[in-house]
Amino acid sequence: MSTHASTHEIQGDRLLFPGDARLRDAVLAWIEGLARERRMSPNTVEAYGRDLRQFLHHLASRQGVPTIPMLVGLKVRDIRAFMAARRADEVSGRSLMRMLAGLRSFARFLEREGFGTVSALGGVRSPKVPRRLPRPLPVSAAVALTETAIRAGEEREPWVLARDAAVLALLYGAGLRISEALGLTRRDAPVPGVDQVTVLGKGGKQRMVPILPVVAQAVADYIAACPLPLPQEGPLFLGTRGGPLSPRIIQYTVARARGALGLPESATPHALRHSFATHLLARQGELRAIQELLGHASLSTTQLYTQVDAARLMSAYAAAHPRARH
Repeated sequence: MSTHASTHEIQGDRLLFPGDARLRDAVLAWIEGLARERRMSPNTVEAYGRDLRQFLHHLASRQGVPTIPMLVGLKVRDIRAFMAARRADEVSGRSLMRMLAGLRSFARFLEREGFGTVSALGGVRSPKVPRRLPRPLPVSAAVALTETAIRAGEEREPWVLARDAAVLALLYGAGLRISEALGLTRRDAPVPGVDQVTVLGKGGKQRMVPILPVVAQAVADYIAACPLPLPQEGPLFLGTRGGPLSPRIIQYTVARARGALGLPESATPHALRHSFATHLLARQGELRAIQELLGHASLSTTQLYTQVDAARLMSAYAAAHPRARH
C-alpha cells in the first residue's frame, strides 16, 4: 500500500474516528504528518491510526463524544482502563506497547499544535515484553533457499524461479530487508562487476551494502531470463503481469520451499536477513560492522544476534575451558 493510498483511505474513513470535527481534523493532520514528515511505513501509519480509533471508541463508550479538551483532561486511570480492556481481548504486550507509542505520538502532535498536554500518558508505563530473538536458519538451509534447484519441480516459468532466487540471494547474501530488495530499480541492479549497492532503508536512510559475486550473478541470471521490459528507472523485480513484485509472492515462495526442506514456520524471508547477521557473527564478524550492513539505528538491535550465538559460545566454553567445572 502506498503512502498516498493509505492517506486517501484515511481521508475517506475519517468519520470512522469518533469525535467532533475539530478532533477528526487533528487526527487526519497527524496521520498525514506521520506519512509525509516522519516517513513512517504505510503499515505503521495504518496501525497507529487503528490504535487511536480503538481508543477513541473506548472513550466514547464511557464519556461521550471525544473532543480535544477531553483528551487533554484524561486521567491515568482512563488510559489504564483502555489497556485493561485490550488485555481482556487477549491483545499482546507488544501490541500494547505499539498502542501507547501511537497515542503518545498523537499527544505530542496536539501539544506541538498548541492544544495542550495530555499529561495522563506520562503516568502510564509501557508493558514489559521479552525481546524476541531472531531464529536464524542453518547455513545449508539458507543457501538452499537462495538457489533455483529447490524449486526446479514447480510448474513455474524459469525466469520466475530465477527472479525469486535473486531476491532471496539479496536477503541472505547482503542482509537486505525484503522492502529494500524490491525497492531496487533496474539502474541500481547489482550485477557482476558491481561490488556494492545503495539501498533505501527505514526512515528514508540510505546505506551502501557490499555485494558478493554469487549474489550479483543471481541478479544477472534473472535479468537475462526476464521476458518483460526492464526500464532503467523502473523496478528491478517484476511480477508476472509486469508490475512491481509483491513481497507476498516471495513469502509464498519461501513457504513452499519450507516444505521441501523440512524447515519450521519461522523460516521466512526475514529469517534470511537474520541468518546473514548470525552467520557473519559466528565467523568472527565485528558487531559494529554488521550493524552498518544491516542498517540498524541502534547497536542494541544488532546485539540480539549475539544472544543467538551466546548459547553456542557457552556450550563450547563449558565443554572446553579448564575452569568451567569449578
